[in-house]
Amino acid sequence: MLELNCGRVAAATGHTVVLVDQTEDILAKSRKGIEESLRKVAKKKFAENPKAGDEFMEKTLSSILTSMDAASVVHSTDLVVEAIVENLTVKSELFKRLDKFAAEHTIFASNTSSLQITSIANATTRQDRFAGLHFFNPVPLMKLVESPQDLGDLSAPVPEAPSHPYAKRRCDFMQSTVIKTPMTSQKTFESLVDFSKTLGKHPVACKDTPGFIVNRLLVPYLMEAVRLYERGDASKEDIDTAMKLGAGYPMGPFELLDYVGLDTTKFIMDGWHEMDTKNPLFQSSPSMNKLVAENKLGKKTGEGYYKYK
Repeated sequence: MLELNCGRVAAATGHTVVLVDQTEDILAKSRKGIEESLRKVAKKKFAENPKAGDEFMEKTLSSILTSMDAASVVHSTDLVVEAIVENLTVKSELFKRLDKFAAEHTIFASNTSSLQITSIANATTRQDRFAGLHFFNPVPLMKLVESPQDLGDLSAPVPEAPSHPYAKRRCDFMQSTVIKTPMTSQKTFESLVDFSKTLGKHPVACKDTPGFIVNRLLVPYLMEAVRLYERGDASKEDIDTAMKLGAGYPMGPFELLDYVGLDTTKFIMDGWHEMDTKNPLFQSSPSMNKLVAENKLGKKTGEGYYKYK
């Protein structure tokens, strides 16, 4: 979903986009999703001028191509944004392969929300042209972009961001990030900041640390809610209600966990735990481990901490 939304936003802001996935079926569904999303945007944005809305859709869709072979298209791209499974080995193998076919100037970026960018960049020979670029979901609505370096005057005024990462619309905890490793060149960093701003995003500064800013704060919060429930201190329903009414969050932590996917949260926590086994914030959850083992992953499977029809 992230690459779909990112592609749609990039195309709508004047960029030529190539969506790459494993099968034609997946790509067809992605394009259909983009069309549906664009239709909603056009209907709202051009309510008084349907013809302009049709032109907007046609122009945006004409800028989106699809392919099942990344190596065959990477040679003519300026920027590669990877949004595959959160697995260091898989990501590293992909970038190692693409590095052989990409043009010298092409910038590589990973959308990871939990892995260190440096570890992924080490699989390539272009560490100076490698960084993180991670978008908050839903990309069309979320304005924040995290970055691991002082932005100075680059943080110029941009469209107002929601006061909370989950304000106005429910979403998962993917984020839009520009992460500069010790090897990333300043030119690469600034290019990605500029690109983010053309998409209407607001870049912020952060080092290449697990979870960056938002996830580093958000995921431990979600896990602490689980531990509170596991100790029997409060029911999951009361915890959700308390955070919605007391903290003003549109979703409680258990509702959000189910929406995100318990497997996703567990994968992130497992990765962080491997990096720092003694950190109490990175300890696993018995109840979450059990639900994931039973394939009760949340809304996408019909059951997680709650049951869904």
